[in-house]
Amino acid sequence: MPKHEGLPIPGYQPQTDGAIQLVKANKELEEHLLRLLDAFQTNDDIDKRWLAIGRTHIEQGFMAINRAVFRPTRIDCE
Repeated sequence: MPKHEGLPIPGYQPQTDGAIQLVKANKELEEHLLRLLDAFQTNDDIDKRWLAIGRTHIEQGFMAINRAVFRPTRIDCE
Protein backbone atom coordinates (compact mmCIF):
# COMPACT_ATOMS: atom_id res chain seq x y z
CA MET A 1 0.00 0.00 0.00
CA PRO A 2 1.50 3.41 -0.92
CA LYS A 3 2.50 5.79 1.84
CA HIS A 4 1.76 9.51 1.81
CA GLU A 5 4.38 11.72 3.40
CA GLY A 6 3.40 13.32 6.69
CA LEU A 7 3.27 17.06 7.17
CA PRO A 8 6.72 18.65 7.44
CA ILE A 9 6.26 18.90 11.20
CA PRO A 10 8.18 16.78 13.72
CA GLY A 11 6.09 13.84 14.93
CA TYR A 12 3.88 13.60 11.85
CA GLN A 13 4.28 10.23 10.12
CA PRO A 14 3.76 8.99 6.56
CA GLN A 15 0.21 7.62 6.15
CA THR A 16 -1.33 4.77 4.18
CA ASP A 17 -4.24 5.23 1.78
CA GLY A 18 -6.40 3.32 4.27
CA ALA A 19 -5.58 5.67 7.15
CA ILE A 20 -6.26 8.71 4.99
CA GLN A 21 -9.62 7.30 3.89
CA LEU A 22 -10.62 6.62 7.51
CA VAL A 23 -9.83 10.17 8.56
CA LYS A 24 -11.56 11.65 5.51
CA ALA A 25 -14.72 9.70 6.38
CA ASN A 26 -14.41 10.81 10.00
CA LYS A 27 -14.05 14.46 8.92
CA GLU A 28 -17.17 14.22 6.74
CA LEU A 29 -19.16 12.79 9.64
CA GLU A 30 -17.83 15.54 11.93
CA GLU A 31 -18.82 18.23 9.41
CA HIS A 32 -22.40 16.91 9.17
CA LEU A 33 -22.70 16.90 12.95
CA LEU A 34 -21.20 20.39 13.34
CA ARG A 35 -23.65 21.74 10.75
CA LEU A 36 -26.49 20.26 12.78
CA LEU A 37 -25.14 22.03 15.86
CA ASP A 38 -24.90 25.26 13.85
CA ALA A 39 -28.63 24.93 13.23
CA PHE A 40 -29.23 24.32 16.93
CA GLN A 41 -27.38 27.57 17.64
CA THR A 42 -30.16 29.55 15.94
CA ASN A 43 -32.86 28.04 18.19
CA ASP A 44 -33.63 30.36 21.11
CA ASP A 45 -35.02 27.44 23.14
CA ILE A 46 -31.59 25.77 23.34
CA ASP A 47 -29.15 26.54 26.16
CA LYS A 48 -26.15 27.97 24.29
CA ARG A 49 -23.74 27.28 27.15
CA TRP A 50 -24.46 23.55 27.18
CA LEU A 51 -24.47 23.50 23.39
CA ALA A 52 -20.96 25.00 23.39
CA ILE A 53 -19.80 22.45 25.98
CA GLY A 54 -21.24 19.59 23.92
CA ARG A 55 -19.71 20.92 20.71
CA THR A 56 -16.29 21.19 22.35
CA HIS A 57 -16.46 17.59 23.57
CA ILE A 58 -17.58 16.39 20.15
CA GLU A 59 -14.72 18.24 18.44
CA GLN A 60 -12.25 16.79 20.96
CA GLY A 61 -13.63 13.31 20.35
CA PHE A 62 -13.21 13.57 16.59
CA MET A 63 -9.70 14.95 17.04
CA ALA A 64 -8.82 12.04 19.34
CA ILE A 65 -10.12 9.52 16.81
CA ASN A 66 -8.07 11.13 14.02
CA ARG A 67 -4.98 11.01 16.24
CA ALA A 68 -5.71 7.33 16.94
CA VAL A 69 -5.59 6.66 13.19
CA PHE A 70 -2.64 8.90 12.27
CA ARG A 71 -0.66 8.11 15.45
CA PRO A 72 1.58 11.18 15.73
CA THR A 73 4.69 10.53 17.80
CA ARG A 74 6.61 12.36 20.48
CA ILE A 75 9.54 14.43 19.31
CA ASP A 76 13.08 14.96 20.54
CA CYS A 77 13.29 18.59 21.60
CA GLU A 78 16.71 18.48 23.19
